[in-house]
Amino acid sequence: MSGEATLWARSKARLEELGVEPKRSLGQNFLISATVVEKILEAVRNQNPQALIEVGPGVGALTEELIKLNLPLTLVELDRTFANYWQKRGLSVHESDALQVDWNQLSLPPQTTLVSNLPYQISTHIVIDRCLGPEAISSMVLMFQKEVAQRFTARPRTEAYGLLSVMAQSHFHLAKVCDAAPGDFKPPPKVASQVLSFKRKNFAFPGRSQGFLTFLKAAFAQRRKLLSKNLLALGRESTLNQKSIEALLEQLGVGPKVRAEELSQEQFLRLFELLELN
Repeated sequence: MSGEATLWARSKARLEELGVEPKRSLGQNFLISATVVEKILEAVRNQNPQALIEVGPGVGALTEELIKLNLPLTLVELDRTFANYWQKRGLSVHESDALQVDWNQLSLPPQTTLVSNLPYQISTHIVIDRCLGPEAISSMVLMFQKEVAQRFTARPRTEAYGLLSVMAQSHFHLAKVCDAAPGDFKPPPKVASQVLSFKRKNFAFPGRSQGFLTFLKAAFAQRRKLLSKNLLALGRESTLNQKSIEALLEQLGVGPKVRAEELSQEQFLRLFELLELN
């Protein structure tokens, strides 16, 4: 029996044991590819973590292998049946929506790696939130819908480039781990997937990540509008007007007619600094 067949047989047996079916409402597409699992584990090991946290362990294709790494492991699981199962296995489980967890109260040790085959509907929120902290999460290995993964790694002047690209690249070093086809999951999703690794970098403006996010939301609010007009929405019209913003863009060396998608991640950091100083 192949690795994929063995993994699905184990997952199917656990589903039957627990008397549950995959819930599409929770984005439960269970990973059954032993090849993809091993590539994720390799990426995790390369981060040299001191602890692990997994979002949405489900039937445990990844979880069973993470346990073997003999590191402190925390699970965040919304589905009560799965949460109870892993608690009975003796693991630390937070039965909660990952978007509602107070991550700063998890008491994670430094050099914790976040691992997840993320439900597609929460994937972008999880990454943006982790840009904001906690700092203890020093790295991540995450599965995304392929189109979403490409938005995180996109370069300027491309259709995929936007807020997600700049925010993620300003807080993490990103690298592709592998692709995953619909057939690598049960039930198979309608889209292809991709795994990315994230290694936290020192953000240029410590303690200002939330302000930087607010700045980027304004910058990319309307992609076809000039950046100078979008930035007026920051709510600082008393000190920030069209002419003063255009002057800052000239100082940046891009000119007043630039759109947000044309600036590099480094230029956004510099523009944020200029705005903070004015």
